[in-house]
Amino acid sequence: MNEQKSSPRSASIDEDDILVYGWIVDGGTGQAEQAASELGLPRERATAALRRLAVLGLVRFVRNAPNEVAAVNPDAVAATLTAPLRAAIRHQEEQLDLIHGKIDRLRDHFFTGRTGNRDVTVEVIPTLQEVRAALNRASSECREEVVSSQPGGSGRVPEAMEEALGRDHALLSRNVRMRTLYHHTARFNAPSQAYVAAATALGAEYRTSHEPIGRVIIYDKNLAFLPERTGSWGAVAVREPTIVGYLHSTFEQHWIRATPFSDAAQDGLERVAKEIHQTIVHLLAAGLKDESIARRLGMSLRTARRHIADIMEELGADSRFQAGVLAARARLTERSPTGDIGNSDLRDPAR
Repeated sequence: MNEQKSSPRSASIDEDDILVYGWIVDGGTGQAEQAASELGLPRERATAALRRLAVLGLVRFVRNAPNEVAAVNPDAVAATLTAPLRAAIRHQEEQLDLIHGKIDRLRDHFFTGRTGNRDVTVEVIPTLQEVRAALNRASSECREEVVSSQPGGSGRVPEAMEEALGRDHALLSRNVRMRTLYHHTARFNAPSQAYVAAATALGAEYRTSHEPIGRVIIYDKNLAFLPERTGSWGAVAVREPTIVGYLHSTFEQHWIRATPFSDAAQDGLERVAKEIHQTIVHLLAAGLKDESIARRLGMSLRTARRHIADIMEELGADSRFQAGVLAARARLTERSPTGDIGNSDLRDPAR
């Protein structure tokens, strides 16, 4: 145990070290053979642990007993052991601040150039990366309220929802009100149920409708994000007050008629199922194809076809056309579904 001490930068504490340290505290000596025997460790591991403890300053040699060591209070060496790591963290934080400062300067050039060259009340954001950046920036600047309509009830990616939950937590922690509309089918989707439960606990509000408005996100009634019409992952940012006001008013109309979110096991399931059933009957009678019905109701094509098959069986219809005729004769289509206002598709990947 007459090893030369080296820099603590090259040492670390592992489970063997903790085991041997505890043995020394309980009266063990600095003999590797004894440590190995009493602790059930291979001799080479006991020797290595004693060496690391000495290098770290966690044990000291007993005066006049060169083969014995005593434990040192870990608090006495904690600052020395953690100093290199804390210095590295400070360096990384300085580098991060430096990068953020340069990004801010680049952003100033970017927005100044756009404002000086053209009207930016309507802006096309072409790529997924830029859409996410725009949403994150809008969320960080939001101060009062964010509302959104998120059609769809299946195929939600857990990783994306985890990202959205972090963003929503930041909003709600600033007392920003957050309201979201989903399709009724979201009640049957386990990831959606988990996401809503977590966000509701933070103060968010969720409702569902048989057919909500198209995908839209509105921040503080002055900035709205809509889907880019080509069906890509792009988006359109709208700042024109009249358009944003109209979109917000449309959301409010649907919000009032929507149903507070609950999963499929809770009360209201029968009513929700009837609304979905009635909507499919109505859309069948209107001549929509299976793909269109599935998209309008936020469900998979397979699920939509299963519902359609059940309806045709109930009506005794041999074809979709006959199902529409029989539904009309039975006056099943007289009750028009509420909230029928189109269905665009802003693909926010984090919701």
